[in-house]
Amino acid sequence: MLNNQFQSQPKPPDPIFHIEADKIKPNPFQPRRDFDEESLKELGSSIREFGILHPIVVTKHEVETDHGTDVEYHLISGERRWRASKMVGLERIPAIIRAMPSERERLEMAIIENIQREDLNPIETARAYAKLQDQFGLTQREIAVRVGKSREVVANAVRLLNLPTEIQEAVAKSQINESQARLLLMLSDLKDQQNLFTELVSSNLSVRDLRTRIQQTREKTSAAPPLPPDPVLQSIEEQLRELLGTKVKLQKEGTGGKLTISFYSPEELQGIIEKLTKANAEKPALPDLSEPKEEFTI
Repeated sequence: MLNNQFQSQPKPPDPIFHIEADKIKPNPFQPRRDFDEESLKELGSSIREFGILHPIVVTKHEVETDHGTDVEYHLISGERRWRASKMVGLERIPAIIRAMPSERERLEMAIIENIQREDLNPIETARAYAKLQDQFGLTQREIAVRVGKSREVVANAVRLLNLPTEIQEAVAKSQINESQARLLLMLSDLKDQQNLFTELVSSNLSVRDLRTRIQQTREKTSAAPPLPPDPVLQSIEEQLRELLGTKVKLQKEGTGGKLTISFYSPEELQGIIEKLTKANAEKPALPDLSEPKEEFTI
């Protein structure tokens, strides 16, 4: 039998500090974008009466100012508690200070906490998975292991980002559910998706009715031979994909068309804008579209 002195000792609890609420900044990698005002008020009332039962988790940063060095803290987890505390005028918040994790670790920690608490809507979850996949190079299987989900759950979530923005917003606001949204993905034509989405919302179609309408639409579409891909548009699409470093979809619609550029965070959007501005200044050569003339809208 091992002597007690060689037995492993329990890890001591993390020290808790009471930090000024105004010195705490939101996690820039927080995948959650929508915070329900009424829910925050309820949490604030609970905090006012009972205090914060579970400390938030932050990292410490030193910031150079005109008067020397100042200290601020960036949230890793607990943004709802922080927002609710500020709402009820709490000056200091109990917090655990952790060593600075990498950007990927901060995103992972925020995703995992929100998923465990079921705080993210389906689109926020999908964008967070996509960021881990596209920006940090994780496979869907690796993401699934980190968040405790199956690879199929992760793949189905990310697929929602292939829907038009209006339909994504409807999913985020619970106007339609994930199952209905995934059924709409069975239609490859964006116009068919939009038309059926409008009918789904206005007529409150059941899942069975929606499946039937999708099958009817697909049968009608399959009766017409598919148009061959336009090599000029394919060339432009590839050049834009390389220029912007993100998924780009170029689609003809009659005499005009639609250009869809995917992004998963405000920072990525800003980077795309800067690349477009620079490309416009340098005026890159693109294939001649004068015969016939096409108009493209973003």
